[in-house]
Amino acid sequence: MGEYVGLDVSLKETAISVRRDGNRIWRGKCPSDPSLVTEVLRKRAPAARLVVFETGPLSVWFYHALRSGRLPAICIDARHAKAALDMAPNKTDANDADGLAHLAEVGFYREVRVKGYDSMLIRTLVAARTRLVRITTELSNQIRGLMKTFGLVIPRSKGGKFEAEVRHRLAGQDALARIILPVLAAWRNVRARAAELGRQLIASARQSKTCQLLMSIPGVGAVTATSFTTAIEDPANFKKSRSVGAWLGLTPRRYQSGEVDYDGHISRRGDPHLRGLLYEAATVILTRAYAESDLRTWGLKLREKIGFKRAAVAVARKLAVIMHAMLRSGELFNRATSVKA
Repeated sequence: MGEYVGLDVSLKETAISVRRDGNRIWRGKCPSDPSLVTEVLRKRAPAARLVVFETGPLSVWFYHALRSGRLPAICIDARHAKAALDMAPNKTDANDADGLAHLAEVGFYREVRVKGYDSMLIRTLVAARTRLVRITTELSNQIRGLMKTFGLVIPRSKGGKFEAEVRHRLAGQDALARIILPVLAAWRNVRARAAELGRQLIASARQSKTCQLLMSIPGVGAVTATSFTTAIEDPANFKKSRSVGAWLGLTPRRYQSGEVDYDGHISRRGDPHLRGLLYEAATVILTRAYAESDLRTWGLKLREKIGFKRAAVAVARKLAVIMHAMLRSGELFNRATSVKA
């Protein structure tokens, strides 16, 4: 019948369990390197029907490497696997690997889509730029806080004006300048690196037809369009556009038990960064977008009923649905029929 393999992947070692005909026939460990794991499986499970591991920081690397080695590898949802693995009396890497192999054997698992290499490369660019932008903000706030202690208040300013204001107020403050100027130099360097990655991101968005398509929506820029495109990859991955909102955790959770039945807060499942970008885009649509559209009109009416934050979440969910529908149809944003998409 063939073997079923479970892999519990960690940074240093990977626990391996091989099952056949309902019994474990071998288990062991090897360094967390897909090439080494492939060699072990060629020897211990030559007729492997399924190789299962959970989502994690190394899952993309392992998936593509094992697939290139012609192994039937799949990645399953860690939350779904945890519910079954927690039934074991002892939590060990070996038991987790055996549990994953057992799930594969009985077919009790939920496979997740692993993103392609190119998509992960662009997502890495977005994540790196976002992190540098946040570090820049943290450093500028740190400079403001340190100088405020000595009565030197920096007015609201950005970029070169901020640096000029800091240097102007440090004139004659030699002792304080020796502390602040190194932090200011770090702020300037990090800001320059963030701008460099930002230019790469904009250049990539300009070369992508799908990004240009999504950027026809008011409030959607290069970062949001790129993040959404690389997250969705192929629109055919979702049968219905409405499923994208739930996939991104923008739909309310429901609890029902007996006579109790109520809706809670949004689930917040999926990509938190993309969810935040969609919320920011929804905020722009409700507050700063001058171009009128049915989406903006619908959101403003909803804001009067349920408040700004809930309305922004609803617009973000609707925006995700519209963006997927646009990717599927290839049509530009239609301001008159956007809410009906």
